[in-house]
Amino acid sequence: MTRRSGLGKGLDALIPVNQVVTTGEIVQQISIAAISPNPRQPRQEMNSEELSELASSIREYGILQPLIVTQGSEAGKYTLIAGERRLRASELIGLTEVPVIVRTVTEIQRLELALIENIQRADLSPLETATAYQQLIDDFKLTHEEVADKVGKSRTAVTNTLRLLKLPEKVQQALKEQKISEGHARSLLSLSTPQAQIAALQTILDKDLNVRQTELLVKKLTGHKDPAPPKQIYYAQVKQIEQDLRERLGTKVTLHYSPKGGTLVIHYYSDEELDSLLSKIG
Repeated sequence: MTRRSGLGKGLDALIPVNQVVTTGEIVQQISIAAISPNPRQPRQEMNSEELSELASSIREYGILQPLIVTQGSEAGKYTLIAGERRLRASELIGLTEVPVIVRTVTEIQRLELALIENIQRADLSPLETATAYQQLIDDFKLTHEEVADKVGKSRTAVTNTLRLLKLPEKVQQALKEQKISEGHARSLLSLSTPQAQIAALQTILDKDLNVRQTELLVKKLTGHKDPAPPKQIYYAQVKQIEQDLRERLGTKVTLHYSPKGGTLVIHYYSDEELDSLLSKIG
């Protein structure tokens, strides 16, 4: 089954695709002061450097894609649906008006559109994405599969992202501050208690462990051991060693091997053979 591109069902008509405004839509200039933030905006923080770069671009080229708003509860007032970065950047350079398209949307579409816009631009942090997914589940009673369909992700990806919200606050804060990556955080989820996760976090920070080293640390803490090689692999290796020694020493050699020790038997059949073997061994 072909997965949807990322826009929820029916949302193609609510937000321009590939930066194109559909024919017949009216772009209006509206005062920034008349626009309220989207109460369902999943993004909690914005990178100030990126915002400054966007502001510089808007100063030079203008706003290339109109913001999407919906009519507010009062006449002449609007609620932002999509385009918060453009709105904030416009404020930075002192603009008083911005181009907008006014559309009628439902509550769930407000969240979907804000979520989709940020995800498609890779603007949300892992925790912000997880929180937005949880909003869709809690507020609109969606399943993981339905959330995945709306945002164009696999169900497994949605479920794994949501699991980040189960981490203790200290670990979440480290992820939010980018002291650890999402890969580190996912590894810590394998530990069974918050105390163990926080202790492992401290080790990661103290020793500056990468994700692979963190995975090994978690394996050690959980008592996980890599499975021993199959006996047939040991058998083949033992036989090869015996063959090599026979060729070098010119006599029968038997190796009794185990990972914890064993014996190596070199056979001889006369005093002369023993002298020859001792000479070869050195």
